[in-house]
Amino acid sequence: MALRQRVYPELGRHEGRAHTGASEGGDVTFAVDAWAEEFLEEHLSRRAPKVAFYSEDRGLVAPRGEPEWVLVVDPIDGTRPAMAGLESACVSVAAARLDSEPRMGDVVAGCVVEIKSGLPFVAERGQGMEPRPALSQNRELERMFWTYGLRGRPVRLVAEVLGDLIDASSVGGGTFDLGSASFDMTRIVTGQLDAYVEPGPRMVADVQGARAEFERVGGGAILNNSPYDLAAATLCLTEAGAMVTDAYGKSLEERPLLGSGAEYQLSCVAAANGDLHGAILHEIDRGIQRLIDEHAG
Repeated sequence: MALRQRVYPELGRHEGRAHTGASEGGDVTFAVDAWAEEFLEEHLSRRAPKVAFYSEDRGLVAPRGEPEWVLVVDPIDGTRPAMAGLESACVSVAAARLDSEPRMGDVVAGCVVEIKSGLPFVAERGQGMEPRPALSQNRELERMFWTYGLRGRPVRLVAEVLGDLIDASSVGGGTFDLGSASFDMTRIVTGQLDAYVEPGPRMVADVQGARAEFERVGGGAILNNSPYDLAAATLCLTEAGAMVTDAYGKSLEERPLLGSGAEYQLSCVAAANGDLHGAILHEIDRGIQRLIDEHAG
């Protein structure tokens, strides 16, 4: 909440849009990101000096000795919406024991806080989450309200993979790019959305030439979701009873928790129920195959 209070007055301010460098994963660091990261480091050094943290811009920051815990923090998940003064920006924090190589499945607690409203989503592994979930019961692609991300992604390739899903649901349902994975995913908990779909890392892995296109758009970096984008929201959705996997349908539990380069990035399909999740995966399979066939031709 302290980090949210630091960032909230900066929403919509053009001063925060200045570029100050690049993050560990290669994304642009805006001035507001730098302010938030500086506050995070100072706050934890005072309040939790024996706890390590991993953040988007700092990477792993560990105190002397052998810290037992690590906080995986995205101080502003949705910097661009935040700089536009929109609602879809969150603080995301996940906690795990710090062994040699913690995994996504080692996250024991997660918290996502909307910066504009202050609404928190809090989950503890095996103990459920708050607020009480209100998952959608929709199981039809044609009625699906869902979201995806285009920041740093080559739009033409993404449209080839997701185009049939977008066409199917754009009239009887709704499609959105809201600019924040944690905001997108927690909308599934509230029942506002049915699904969140992010196939980027699978596209890079499976489609010849896709990596170069992602690097072109990302200015030399591949800009898909890193663990700090998904760790807290994934636990919230899992505890709420939703389905969360990668774009192959595989669990995220064994994926490394700490890291932000291309090798650590995660595709994601999150849905309110298993039927919808399976239908989305089927359409991603078809879309990936279309890209493979196109490049082979």
